[in-house]
Amino acid sequence: MTKKRERLEAACAGLQAPFAVVDLDAFEANAAAMLGLGGGKPVRVASKSVRCRALLQASLDRGFGGVLAFTLPEALWLAEHGFDDLLVAYPTADRAALSALVELTAQRPGTRVTLMIDSAEHLDLIAAACPERAAPLRVCIEFDCAWRPLGGRIRIGARRSPLRDPDAVAALARDVSERPGFELVGLMGYESQIAGVGDRPSGRPLTGAAIRLMQRRSGRELARRRAAIVKAVRAVTSLEFVNGGGTGSLERTAREAAVTELAAGSGLFGPALFDAYDAWRPRPAALFALAVVRRPAAGVATVLGGGYVASGAPGADRLPAPYLPPGLRLDPREGAGEVQTPLLGAAADDLAVGDLVWLRHAKAGELCERFDSLYLVRGDQVVEQVPTYRGEGRAFL
Repeated sequence: MTKKRERLEAACAGLQAPFAVVDLDAFEANAAAMLGLGGGKPVRVASKSVRCRALLQASLDRGFGGVLAFTLPEALWLAEHGFDDLLVAYPTADRAALSALVELTAQRPGTRVTLMIDSAEHLDLIAAACPERAAPLRVCIEFDCAWRPLGGRIRIGARRSPLRDPDAVAALARDVSERPGFELVGLMGYESQIAGVGDRPSGRPLTGAAIRLMQRRSGRELARRRAAIVKAVRAVTSLEFVNGGGTGSLERTAREAAVTELAAGSGLFGPALFDAYDAWRPRPAALFALAVVRRPAAGVATVLGGGYVASGAPGADRLPAPYLPPGLRLDPREGAGEVQTPLLGAAADDLAVGDLVWLRHAKAGELCERFDSLYLVRGDQVVEQVPTYRGEGRAFL
């Protein structure tokens, strides 16, 4: 830890906090590990977890296959910059963007932008927004991956698609096939209760054991149901891909024969939430530095800013985590503040006004909503400064 801190501070000497960095050695090691966990299946990079064109391209250059975009406007913007295989992870109601997609499809037939749907209502909206289509619009059906034990009385998993059983998914597949101007090319299922829930929460061994049991049982149920869904849809039409997984479930999902490609992104940055995962923990690659501006008492150092709280259900795990120097913690009564963040611990006594403290965001790409650029560090040098989406004047949600 001490050597890493010395290396980062040598690389960033002269930079004015706050600023954010990506350690390229850690980023590239994480990328290689994720591809290895994928077992040879293609892995789409989830753009919302990166939010930086240069690093999205870097992941593709290292072997990732295509982009899982999070909005249609983002996918269109990336297509303008040369990204040519984009699966939009969430349904859209953006009529202007749909019209722009029709134009893109006509002008660049080699660029593949695939829309996500989970109902006939989505098809109706798309058809109304762009009634004239020179080429069919590519669509992918998402189905529900939540676990519903006890006869469905309990639901564990994100509330996403309403489609759950093979018959329902196949019915929508037939609807797509019968409508002019659409082409069904894929299926997607995201098992959030496995990929997005850490199974080794710090200091809570019984909770961890319960999570691991839930994930085993949920995984077995989903593997059977996903295979049945894929079989039912393939009886209706051929498919280019079946997408599944996330950073936290790459290895498990890759073992399913029905899945042909995976999706992940958070593991590239190695945010703090992934410290609670047992199967694989990425190396911390994305960090941000704040300057000490106060020493209000022994064992306390206050940095300027820091209130970069992650999305999701509110809780302590959504706060940024002090990283370097080791031994610092947030004040539970103040947390991470908009203008100041007190940090507690014996390590605070070794910090002076003007010193840097390095922190990690709880989630991955959301960090880039706070910074215009990322400094890419290799060894003890900054080798490049690259813009984030924000730095390019883009905010897609």
